[in-house]
Amino acid sequence: MSSDDQEFPPELSTGDNFIAGPLPDEPEPEPIDEVAIERQARRELQIVEAELNQRWPETKIAPSLTRITALVNLLGDPQRSYPVLHVAGTNGKSSTTRMIEALLTRMGLRAGRYTSPHLQLVTERISIDGAPISAEKYVATYRDIAPFVAMVDRGAGPGDPLLSKFEVLTAMAYAAFAEAPVEVAVVEAGMGGAWDATNVADGQVAVVTPIGLDHVDYLGGDLASIAREKAGIIKPGSIAVLAEQEPDAERVLLERAVEVDATVARAGSEFGVLSRDIAVGGQLLRLQGLGGVYEEIFLPLHGAHQAANAALALASVEAFFGAGKDRQLVPETVREAFAEVQTPGRLERVRYAPAVLLDAAHNPHGAAALARTIEEEFAFRRLAAVVGVLRDKDARGILEALEPVVSDIVVTRNNSERAMPVDELAALAVLVFGEERVTVEPLLDTAIETAVALVEQTDDPEEPLSGGGVLVTGSVVTVGEARALFGREPL
Repeated sequence: MSSDDQEFPPELSTGDNFIAGPLPDEPEPEPIDEVAIERQARRELQIVEAELNQRWPETKIAPSLTRITALVNLLGDPQRSYPVLHVAGTNGKSSTTRMIEALLTRMGLRAGRYTSPHLQLVTERISIDGAPISAEKYVATYRDIAPFVAMVDRGAGPGDPLLSKFEVLTAMAYAAFAEAPVEVAVVEAGMGGAWDATNVADGQVAVVTPIGLDHVDYLGGDLASIAREKAGIIKPGSIAVLAEQEPDAERVLLERAVEVDATVARAGSEFGVLSRDIAVGGQLLRLQGLGGVYEEIFLPLHGAHQAANAALALASVEAFFGAGKDRQLVPETVREAFAEVQTPGRLERVRYAPAVLLDAAHNPHGAAALARTIEEEFAFRRLAAVVGVLRDKDARGILEALEPVVSDIVVTRNNSERAMPVDELAALAVLVFGEERVTVEPLLDTAIETAVALVEQTDDPEEPLSGGGVLVTGSVVTVGEARALFGREPL
């Protein structure tokens, strides 16, 4: 038989049925152990965090853009490789930032999001494509910029501070966005505005959420001083989209806009909430945007303040796309984007029967908005609050805002070094609530269990057990730890 006439076994057929297999002595490939890879990445993340934690924390600031400017210059100014929407203010920044990101993503853009502080894991701060970057990517980004961080540190004069942790994290975010690359970044300012590390970027759109009294040691003791610092994100030729403000704050913001020739859009004037109806799992909104009215917008979040944040986010994205004068975004796309918004730790329900809600209100302004929402949209038979506050916050103001809507309070503390001692917080709680309504539980998990027991008990056999609720609040750190206790993944 000639070689041309030789028949091949079916498994060696040269036709469509040919299947290549391993050579006789070729070992089988080792299966990928994704769990082990993730575990190793988490260990490396802890090492990086330990290094970063040797730097100044976010609560210690030397107001200056000199250090962060030097660092991003060495990195090639990554923050200039994509347009930026910059968000500053006192309350509602993170929620508004997430809403803007959701809208941009639904419009088809690849978006980066930078927020602070984080609830559970530091990787939450840097998000690409709607999800936190991986621990592996976080570590790699830090290692990439570490040599340049060291160069800036070596250039510091005697007695001058080195780069802070927040400055390094900000540079990491800008570098990660450039490498991705993203088509647009939504950046939440940290504590301030003008000298905030994020302000090395020039936002095409400057978004200012409601301004209240917070961080007065650094920002000033009155609204005008705080607004002056926040107004620093409004850059020449940008569009300033402003939430409704107290008169003193609004005046300062408008003066800044005039000074730098920025276009201004104001809530209650050019855009706003036309109507809101409470719905199952959130609210149904009718929003006035810069380009027209958007009907039947379902927002899976509670509270008038979140409706206002939605209007602010919508107007910001309209401004970015040049909408206005009857040029709207696609209404159905807007509906889809808002329906998918997630804001962890903002009246987030993590348990039913009894309901357990988490809210990161950490100043009197935020606590007051939380209390209004509880009163207007929930009908708890009994509501116990689990409260843990940081010692540099206005704890009494927070407690006074919550008192009208809370039956009992369980005072606790989180694991932060800045946590207010339990005894100190308890003494304030007794002044506001009275001794009979205050329980002290130093451990958060025990405090939540105690609060659950309080709302489930009744002296009246005719009184139904249903309708009890537990609210965990007072600090971002407290809420982050509670999320972990309930098995919620970082978002």
